[in-house]
Amino acid sequence: MKEQDPKTAKKRIEELRRTLEHHNRKYYVEAKPEISDFEYDRLMKELIEWEGAFPEFSSADSPSRRVGGEPLKQFETVEHRVPMLSLDNTYSREELLDFDERVRKGLGGRDRVDYYVEEKIDGVSISLLYERGVLKLGATRGDGRFGDDVTNNIKTIRAIPLRISSAGDFPVPEILEVRGEVYMPRKSFSRLNEEKNRKGEEPFANPRNACAGSLKLLDPKLVAARDLNIFIHGRGSVRGAMPPTYHQLIKTFEAFGFRVIGNAKLCRGIEEVLQRIEEHRHAMDSLDYDIDGMVVKVDSFSDQEILGATSKSPRWMIAYKYPAERKETTLRGIEVQVGRTGVLTPVAILEPVLIAGTTVSRASLHNRDEIERLDVRIGDRVLVEKSGLIIPKVVGVVIEKRPKGLRRFVFPDRCPVCGGQVVSAGEEVAVRCANLACPAQLKAGLKHYAQREAMDIEGLGEALIDQLVDSGMVKDLADIYSMEFDRVAGLERMGEKSAENLFSAIQQSKKRTLARLVYALGIPQVGERGGEILAECFGTLDELMRASEDELMKIREIGPVVARSIADFFKQPGTRGVVKKLRQAGVDFAVREKKESDVFSGKTFVVTGTLKNFSRGEIEAKIKRLGGIVSSGVSKKTSFLVLGEDPGSKYDKARRLGVPVLTEDEFLKLAGQSG
Repeated sequence: MKEQDPKTAKKRIEELRRTLEHHNRKYYVEAKPEISDFEYDRLMKELIEWEGAFPEFSSADSPSRRVGGEPLKQFETVEHRVPMLSLDNTYSREELLDFDERVRKGLGGRDRVDYYVEEKIDGVSISLLYERGVLKLGATRGDGRFGDDVTNNIKTIRAIPLRISSAGDFPVPEILEVRGEVYMPRKSFSRLNEEKNRKGEEPFANPRNACAGSLKLLDPKLVAARDLNIFIHGRGSVRGAMPPTYHQLIKTFEAFGFRVIGNAKLCRGIEEVLQRIEEHRHAMDSLDYDIDGMVVKVDSFSDQEILGATSKSPRWMIAYKYPAERKETTLRGIEVQVGRTGVLTPVAILEPVLIAGTTVSRASLHNRDEIERLDVRIGDRVLVEKSGLIIPKVVGVVIEKRPKGLRRFVFPDRCPVCGGQVVSAGEEVAVRCANLACPAQLKAGLKHYAQREAMDIEGLGEALIDQLVDSGMVKDLADIYSMEFDRVAGLERMGEKSAENLFSAIQQSKKRTLARLVYALGIPQVGERGGEILAECFGTLDELMRASEDELMKIREIGPVVARSIADFFKQPGTRGVVKKLRQAGVDFAVREKKESDVFSGKTFVVTGTLKNFSRGEIEAKIKRLGGIVSSGVSKKTSFLVLGEDPGSKYDKARRLGVPVLTEDEFLKLAGQSG
């Protein structure tokens, strides 16, 4: 770039910004691109060069800000000007008719009400605040009153205008707060999970989780690479003229440059609403984004004000959720897998079928009893649905389409991995492999042992575990402490540096707390909380191993099934052999959690929702270090509910019972820290 005077620079910078925002709108909002990606990138590069040379003309609403700024240390909490209420849900025609009757009655007994019906996008709720047309704030829903300031992350979504201009009869309001749903397109979700699988990382369960996780990233550059998108569907606080109806508002938003939901319709009365919902039922598979139903809104804003809202949700709006979609396909086979505790789990191998937007080729059959109940046979036509639109499962057999001569499936009486004997204990439904040296159990057990909540051995991932077990280098949990460095370094995708990091993490794991060790051992029926209780009661692993079933049952939170499981586990020669080797390796059997203080002594906490500064395990560990008790369920005895983003039913129950609710920042203040 040649020497230029400031006046020329300012003019070119403004011209480039207008041009790039025009092409952003054409590509991301209208889906009508006018230039190639190469040409767009060339213009963006030129803008960045100009802004670098003339920093005095920098602007928060420049398109160059979309590529991602500096990483944040944490998200700030902000209060919504208008609370972001949740939606009441319904799954039936009758409940929609009841909703219409309540609305008409609330409006003085009208014969008919106009409704606006649009897709219920399965994403993350966002509020965008514009002041004099310039984007000032992007915030997550949070608990409805307070959310996280994710402005820098939001700016990476090119469908969001950084500046809006007048639209027809409506000038840009002085204050405009719009509400929308950020989502991850299905194609982007598939690419992201493919990348995670290549790296050996845990894939996301569904696009919504991937989207929520992306918005929680502290580095906007990483968010920019996730290819998120948005639909705007509502308003919050407004200072300025706005249309009188919802369908007109959406047209105004579109004119402002917002991306709105296209598959929407103004319906004259409830019968048209029902018809629209039915019409759209089968469109879900063809979309590049997930929906889980349709939203029905009273169209008139004056009517909305008359109807008002409860403390939880508006009375003028309801979500109709489609029942889990069922599809028919052919059962090609049944694969029996072996888990960490030896449980044999049957998995249906299916003729691939599209359900709720994803191709399903495998589905759960749960257990041996479920196969017998369904009388499912290889070659059958079966019905498959996604539980909560996430987990596929076989729910029925189309008996009338069963080909002749299909044989009943015989559940294996030997382990399909090691050939060992399988057993079923008492009234337990599960069938287990009795061989503790079974490679399948060992691999799952090592993965469990190494996880963060257990012994926290970073680098001991699934791919490495497969190599260690398959090569015979590791034959039980304790063998990781006696591995030869050179052999590990020579494994595929390892090398000396990776091996050094792994061996360091293994060495550090020897000093984990007793509670984590007990949990890591993988005792059937004993989770994280069980490990803590047992560590508190017995103090050392040796004392726990000596405990009888009767002694264990005297512990208030340990029932007869869990007591029997613990006693049986430590009676097994294989367990005792592993424990002996762990002792010889120097694993500490009596390390207690260090308490920071007793500030939470006698207080019981429940944690719900997605937190910004902690994982669930981290915040629960902190509560315990401060003397508190962590519970999984809300009751009258709960002292506090710690609330993250997108809470579930625990929040509703806490409010009904009058349990005090803490945001994450409020929790930190109570704990004696700054937010």
